[in-house]
Amino acid sequence: MDALELARKLQEEATCSICLDYFTDPVMTSCGHNFCRECIRLTWEKAKGRKGGRKRKGSFPCPECRELSPQRNLRPNRLLTKVAEMAQQHPGFQSRDLCAEHQELLKLFCEDDQIPICVVCKEAREHRTHRVVPVEEAVQEYKLKLQADMGHLREEMMKTGRLQARERQTLAEWQEKVKEQRQRILVEFEKMGLFLLEEEQRLLQALKTEDEEVGARLRESSATLERQGHSLEMLLLQLEDKNQHSPLQMLQDIKELLSRRNSLSVQYPEATPTVLRTVCRVPGQIEVLKSFQEDVVPDPATAYPYLLLYESRQRRYLSTPLEGALHSKDRFLAYPCAVGRETFSSGRHYWEVGMNLTGDALWALGVCRDNVSRRDRVPKCPENGFWVVQLCKGKKYTPSTSAPTPVTLAEPPSHMGVFLDFEAGEVSFYNLKDGSHLHTYAQLQFSGPLKPFFCLGAPKSGQMVISTVTLWVKG
Repeated sequence: MDALELARKLQEEATCSICLDYFTDPVMTSCGHNFCRECIRLTWEKAKGRKGGRKRKGSFPCPECRELSPQRNLRPNRLLTKVAEMAQQHPGFQSRDLCAEHQELLKLFCEDDQIPICVVCKEAREHRTHRVVPVEEAVQEYKLKLQADMGHLREEMMKTGRLQARERQTLAEWQEKVKEQRQRILVEFEKMGLFLLEEEQRLLQALKTEDEEVGARLRESSATLERQGHSLEMLLLQLEDKNQHSPLQMLQDIKELLSRRNSLSVQYPEATPTVLRTVCRVPGQIEVLKSFQEDVVPDPATAYPYLLLYESRQRRYLSTPLEGALHSKDRFLAYPCAVGRETFSSGRHYWEVGMNLTGDALWALGVCRDNVSRRDRVPKCPENGFWVVQLCKGKKYTPSTSAPTPVTLAEPPSHMGVFLDFEAGEVSFYNLKDGSHLHTYAQLQFSGPLKPFFCLGAPKSGQMVISTVTLWVKG
């Protein structure tokens, strides 16, 4: 009898015929059969409840031979207890280590079919012409393949995770943009009164629809990446688990696992555009603002020395001669700028500015405090007394502040309106081409008088028209 047959015989002798597991506290009946004490007790307890199950008082049939055996005559079988312990400690041979057809050890691996086989299988017709190697040799090769695949899957998981985090961040930024735009729509329509409520709701619905469409795409993209990440993780866990198994266990079902890995398709969604299409456009708002329109005119005494001002009605230049110009404390020396003659310290005021720019001309307009620095280069922001917008033609319109989400325009406005509500602490900007709202600065109050502010870029960059005065930089 070989070692395999001995192992089988040992397992058979140490197994209870009732629970089919190794004996636990084995006892022997009067007929010589052995069972776990608890197993035989439960069996006889069940027999009590069945009609006709008890043949004689205190005796019950043996589950093996059906011979009656007194329940109190059960004897502990200490020898069998030791046999069961030995069987449990014996490594034995597991069924998956044996060929299902020939019951021989799986010592070989068929490279063509990618399955473990036994020595009998090797001589069979289906494997006779195949390339067969020892299991130990195959394990080394496939272990390297599994490790390479695990490394690739880890990289793909990291990439998927980064993209998922990006999509979540983009969704959060998008929702913040929508929140800000929703608030601005509410404020602008509130200015015009309740009779515009219907149009207000229409625009809010358009923004909501846009939010739902873009948000749905972003959420779908994030969910797709999450599902992909989960699939990659599950496959990686399977590969890692397979890699930890014994050689034969690793090669078991290796073909299916590698096939799943090769068929895995990793895809990444395209970035979703997050430029708002819904604009805040209040019908009739510009007409209402025109009721506050001022005849704003740039002050030549404050103009940069090389900033030319031409008055179309008088058909003459308003610029001060360069001689002595640098001595004026009111003149801008750091930028090609000028302020209006008017000073506003209360009320509502509106004026319009036309732009005829060339190239990438940088310009800025809005309001500033009457005491801003005119000789030093300082950022044009509210902290320094400037409430302006600026634009490189064909690029981005941005409020002149550190706002994190500047408005993006397909085309720069050629005609803009500026509205100052001094008591409300607001300066608003409008694109007169379509009547849409561009930006609003809002604070509790202004700390002092304000003046209209105008600034152009380099020479030959274009012109700015305020009322009847045209500005450009001398080349």
